[in-house]
Amino acid sequence: MSRRLVFHSWRKRHQPAIDETRHNFRIFIHDRLALAGAAVILLIVVVAVFAPWIAPYPDEGRGASHIVQRMQAPSAEHWFGTDEFGRDVFSRVVFGARIPLVVAAAVIGGCVLIGVPLGGFAGYYGGKLDEAIMRVTDVFLAFPGLLLAIALVAFLGPSLRNAMIALVISWWPWYTRLVRSLAVSLRNRPYIEAAGVMGVRRSKIVTRHILPGVVGPIIIQVSVDLGAVVLEAAGLSFIGLGAQPPTPDWGLMVSEGRKFILDQWWIATFPGLAIFVLVLAGNLIGDGMRDILDPRTKR
Repeated sequence: MSRRLVFHSWRKRHQPAIDETRHNFRIFIHDRLALAGAAVILLIVVVAVFAPWIAPYPDEGRGASHIVQRMQAPSAEHWFGTDEFGRDVFSRVVFGARIPLVVAAAVIGGCVLIGVPLGGFAGYYGGKLDEAIMRVTDVFLAFPGLLLAIALVAFLGPSLRNAMIALVISWWPWYTRLVRSLAVSLRNRPYIEAAGVMGVRRSKIVTRHILPGVVGPIIIQVSVDLGAVVLEAAGLSFIGLGAQPPTPDWGLMVSEGRKFILDQWWIATFPGLAIFVLVLAGNLIGDGMRDILDPRTKR
């Protein structure tokens, strides 16, 4: 009986948030483009998880070579053809679905973990702390993001891990600036001032009241950045600074196939289409989330 009372009490306190979540979910499922993007992302996740069972040639998907069947055109045996090392392109595209998902999750997660707390503390505390954090942020924002990432990977050494580190370093300032501007607007709200008057610690005000108030804009930013992170990671792999052979990375596969684009077009075309579909799906979800959560465009 006590558990039931606790549940009803919790639900009563959070009923407005529950109702708003249900309303937003209804808007999302009625947005056909956003729903199509979510379906594509879900399909890519399923393909990435079950890649060893979906790929017809798992060993070739991981990088094993079969020179005797190199440069074969798409056929019933090899749906996407084979590359210069005789590897089944379809199997490598299937295994390659794992890398952009891992990169996007790691890079965006790292940016959120670094940028959101820094922006929250800078916006609420103000003063010297705000000045110090924002000046460091401005230094990073002074360089184009991709150019800074290229320089960092060149310094650290070409690898997928270093590419993710470089993308996090070049991307976190955007989250800091966004959250800082939101925190500045929230710190003068009556409930924030009331918490300060009651003696609540300033760090607790930031974590309990400021940061939860910026969740909506952060979700929008994350959904919009999904496609951009995948595209920049693929670009680093394309120029040889990301994943290294024989890793089945889509950007690396496009780079390897560009030498044969006129005659063996399938080597670069299918990985390129995979990148296009994933980035497009991410952008569709980002537009849908912005329509739902952004007060300026909320319907």
